[in-house]
Amino acid sequence: MSLAGLKKQFNKANQYLNEKVGGAKGTELDEDFIEMERKIDVTSKLVDDLISKTNEFLQPNPMSRTKMATSNTISKVRGQSSKSSYPQPEGSLGDTMIKHGKELGDDSSFGSCLGEAGESFKQLAEIKYSLEDTVKQNFIEPLTHLQNKDIKEINHHRKKTSSRRLDYDCKRRKKDKGGSNITEEEINAAEEKFEESKSLAETAMNNLLENDVEQISQLCSFIESQLDYHRQAAVILEPLCDRIQNLRDDAASRPKSDHVPKRVTSFRESTKSKNYDNSLDSLDIGNRGSFTPQPVPKTSIPTREPCCKALYDFDPENEGELGFAEGDTIKLISQIDENWYEGEIHGVQGYFPTNYVEIVVPI
Repeated sequence: MSLAGLKKQFNKANQYLNEKVGGAKGTELDEDFIEMERKIDVTSKLVDDLISKTNEFLQPNPMSRTKMATSNTISKVRGQSSKSSYPQPEGSLGDTMIKHGKELGDDSSFGSCLGEAGESFKQLAEIKYSLEDTVKQNFIEPLTHLQNKDIKEINHHRKKTSSRRLDYDCKRRKKDKGGSNITEEEINAAEEKFEESKSLAETAMNNLLENDVEQISQLCSFIESQLDYHRQAAVILEPLCDRIQNLRDDAASRPKSDHVPKRVTSFRESTKSKNYDNSLDSLDIGNRGSFTPQPVPKTSIPTREPCCKALYDFDPENEGELGFAEGDTIKLISQIDENWYEGEIHGVQGYFPTNYVEIVVPI
């Protein structure tokens, strides 16, 4: 920093302290400028909150958001281009309905209803992905651009205005007190720079506040996307509702058969001979030799290595995650962040949540 720049920084600090501590009066900005600054501060805060809350609206599960962000970060570090998608709850619910509907069997009316409902909910998940893409493109991305470019530029001009105002007031105060070698030319130059920065800041703030039609259009696009999603959802759900009601009526009108439970004694006698024959087959007879059960070797991790014990089962949902069962011992490789570890079990490496395990030997 040059001597002139160092002197200017000293003047600003001196004026700031005199105003805050000594009660010195600085140049007061006009009310219109102050009101613009207030509105810009409000706009900056609301843009931050809108981006955050809209992302929460589209992806409400914080655990899934964290896992997806971690997975994408790890893929980026490893040079992989694939990105994980947020698991829509409609799709997860649909898969569960289909799975258990099949388990109930084709002769179950409830199982058939679950299967049809599951397919419809998976369709809802697909249009939810489309809604997410549209909202991000037409609402979140413009707000992010406003936050990172326009508001950032305005705040730069405001900061420069405040800085040059302090420099101007310091020089003027020293000149008024006398005993200073500050010339009128220096004061006039400082005043011109102050006026220039104020004009740039005021123009930028006015342009943003007067051009709010863009923000209104983006909000309108967001609402239209929501409306379109609900229209498509209605197209999927209305015929499903009619179909389920028809299946309900069929099940209600179906004659019920009289079921007579079998006696336990008759079942035991009918299976007694089978059990006896099977027990003979399981014995070693003649030249077969004796059967000695072999113990299953247990794999363990030396306790001197960092490791942890699984408290619950963890089923991986995204690429790169490490699955394990309750009670497994997992070798710890590293801690990615406060929510995720990287580890190894059975020769497979991956990452997993910290709250699913108990540390045995810390890293």
